[in-house]
Amino acid sequence: MPEHPAVSSIDAVAAELLSEARVHGSRRAARTLVSGTSQRATLIALGDGAELAEHDSPPAATLQVVDGTVRLHTQDAEWTLERGQLAVVPPERHGLQALGDAVVLLTVALR
Repeated sequence: MPEHPAVSSIDAVAAELLSEARVHGSRRAARTLVSGTSQRATLIALGDGAELAEHDSPPAATLQVVDGTVRLHTQDAEWTLERGQLAVVPPERHGLQALGDAVVLLTVALR
């Protein structure tokens, strides 16, 4: 029988990370769930109002809202994303802010 890839319970890890984020000084917590030579998937919990400051974009990435609502923004545009929505991360400097407690799954192409 073929070997199964690692399986993660997104909801369970999200709840754990959100609990950590609520008490951490930065109001953030993250865990990489998948890491390989060509992609990485990281679950990020943000307490209400927490931000990821503007930063450069990877070659390609998507952001899926697992819980809550976030604001993804660039210098010229912004998008409000809610639970269950998936967005392509813009190929320019961008930032993220939690509009209430939120958890997102960031999937990044590494090359």
